[in-house]
Amino acid sequence: MRPLSTRTAGFTDSVIRRMTRISNKYGAINLSQGFPDFDPPKEITDRLAEIAPHGPHQYAITWGAQNFREALAKKQSHFTGLDIDPDKNIVVTCGSTEAMMAAMMTVVNPGDKVAIFSPFYENYTADTILSGAEPIYIPLVPPAWAFDANLIEDAFRQGAKALVLCNPSNPCGKVFSREELQTIALAFQDLQHHRLATWLCHCPRTHHRPGEEGA
Repeated sequence: MRPLSTRTAGFTDSVIRRMTRISNKYGAINLSQGFPDFDPPKEITDRLAEIAPHGPHQYAITWGAQNFREALAKKQSHFTGLDIDPDKNIVVTCGSTEAMMAAMMTVVNPGDKVAIFSPFYENYTADTILSGAEPIYIPLVPPAWAFDANLIEDAFRQGAKALVLCNPSNPCGKVFSREELQTIALAFQDLQHHRLATWLCHCPRTHHRPGEEGA
């Protein structure tokens, strides 16, 4: 039998799934896996029941239904202050995992490097490696999960083409301050690299986006 791909040789079982199995075995409170333990809003399920019989019952356009992309463009234009074109700037994916992989493969080429804050959601390294790139880790140091700005600049000096920024950070929950985002943004302005960012909407403090006024 010929050997399989070496790209996945270092991959292991999902840490999240492994912790869930251990939690179930010992009856522990599972803080490792985020899954809904409640029903969807009734307004959504009622609307689904209303429109489901009418279709269209066919594959959606590859990059997402037109009306959905238009709604997303309107929302993101409002919150980011950017003029987003639903036909040129929006792609609908099957969840954030596919979106992250698509973004990574769009930005990097085999042999490139990608800066990743650590600790990190396990797919970030997998996406980097599957894209043929090499991860460079920037530690977030507890208890405040602070980072050394010099390490960001050093990552770019090593040739990092992109930086993965998850805010609030998964899994430690860190919310990057305005000052920290300014530091990251300045590094991008100086070195003109790419940013792969995941935005989450719930956080315990003011949540800023790089590029907004004052950030």
